[in-house]
Amino acid sequence: MSEETKFVEEVTAEQAAKSVLAAYDSVKLIAELKRKRTLSEEETATITRNVEHIAIMLGKEWFATALTAEQKTELESLI
Repeated sequence: MSEETKFVEEVTAEQAAKSVLAAYDSVKLIAELKRKRTLSEEETATITRNVEHIAIMLGKEWFATALTAEQKTELESLI
């Protein structure tokens, strides 16, 4: 076996759908925090963590293929 082993995630359609819903929980949280006039350091960090998580998820083929074109565009606009 080579030193570089490719890790392949096997995800069911149900798991992918739950991940998409979870991503939209992040979208809602980001939007809610961005509506505030001022943000605490923790709130700013929360936005950063959620945006980074969405970026990571978009990099997963199974996640990206579970999205509609509109969802993909919306999520990409956040990163």
